[in-house]
Amino acid sequence: MSELVIQLTRAGFLALLWLFVLVALRVVRSDLQSASGLRMSVPGAGKASRKQSRPKAKSPRQLVVTEGALSGTRITLEGRPIMIGRADDSTLVLDDDYASTRHAKLSLRGQDWYVEDLGSTNGTYLDRAKVTGPTKVPLGAPIKIGKTVIELRS
Repeated sequence: MSELVIQLTRAGFLALLWLFVLVALRVVRSDLQSASGLRMSVPGAGKASRKQSRPKAKSPRQLVVTEGALSGTRITLEGRPIMIGRADDSTLVLDDDYASTRHAKLSLRGQDWYVEDLGSTNGTYLDRAKVTGPTKVPLGAPIKIGKTVIELRS
């Protein structure tokens, strides 16, 4: 092989190595931000909780895992936030390669439950739509986190 081909191969390998390092740092930074509680505030996110809410026929009482390794798991909703992720101190601990350490949070605002992605790498999806800010979760709507699917049920 010519010297030029060897030098170009070395340069390409070095560029790929730096790209890998930068992506790894981005993932670590994202996990650290979500673990420390630093999140971007979404303008207007609290407006729905300030409005007078109508009485509803059914309110969610359980969080049910419908797909994934924990299928069939039920968590009673008591009004406290539910942390979801790979961290041992999460309310719902996922053993899923596609879930982040602190992946998502379900929280009660007024009478409604909201899901919020905590800066995860692979995202959180509510009924096939990517969650970009606090989003109201209707009864029975699938929330997908990696290979795990959960629902709120009455």
